[in-house]
Amino acid sequence: MKTISIVKNTFGLIGLAMLIGTFLVYQNTQSFLATAHITNGTVIDLVSSRSNNGTTYAPVVVFHTQNDQEIVFTSSSGSNPASYNINESVEVLYQPETPNDAKINSFFSLWGLCMIMGFLGTTFFAVGLGITLVGRANKKRIRHLKANGTPIETTFQSVEVNESLVVNGSSPYQIHTQWTNPENAKLHIFKSENMWFDPSKHIKDDKITVLIDRHNPKKYYVDTSFLPEVAA
Repeated sequence: MKTISIVKNTFGLIGLAMLIGTFLVYQNTQSFLATAHITNGTVIDLVSSRSNNGTTYAPVVVFHTQNDQEIVFTSSSGSNPASYNINESVEVLYQPETPNDAKINSFFSLWGLCMIMGFLGTTFFAVGLGITLVGRANKKRIRHLKANGTPIETTFQSVEVNESLVVNGSSPYQIHTQWTNPENAKLHIFKSENMWFDPSKHIKDDKITVLIDRHNPKKYYVDTSFLPEVAA
């Protein structure tokens, strides 16, 4: 449970930090555009960059400022295949005070970093928030069933590993029980909440209490209060 809490908090904080960074990058780009000068430049080279995802090519551009100062810069954004050809003419945006920080006037060159950070930030934050909301909803459901659920006596079947959940290479355990509804003779299978220790040796009785919603037995809570409490 501590590991899940750490994952939740880590994803949420990383996502929030990246979203804040996205906002700052957006503001910086807006400020740049508000006062930037526009001129024409020429692609004179393509700089390759290797990564695990392959090779990207960033254009090297030469242009002249309004004071006829020659500036050469490498675009901060690359692509594969290359978005530009050598000797291709491009529109350039620059600040007279810092012409070396010029940018090609294209959507991705101006907003690519903002889009990538925004996407990653939203994804990380959504994962952290999703884990939080699911956890709160589950706790609320359990509180409701403990207060209002109808207790039934079920028969212990087994302890199983919940392989659908893996944290740090380990999966939690679940107690499986079953009960036949006397009103319609239908068999119900119940699974306990996940627990991060094997409860097998602590199960002394084949009868386990389950709290169900009397109107919908699919909403239930397996009472595991007979198990020892794990030390923090």
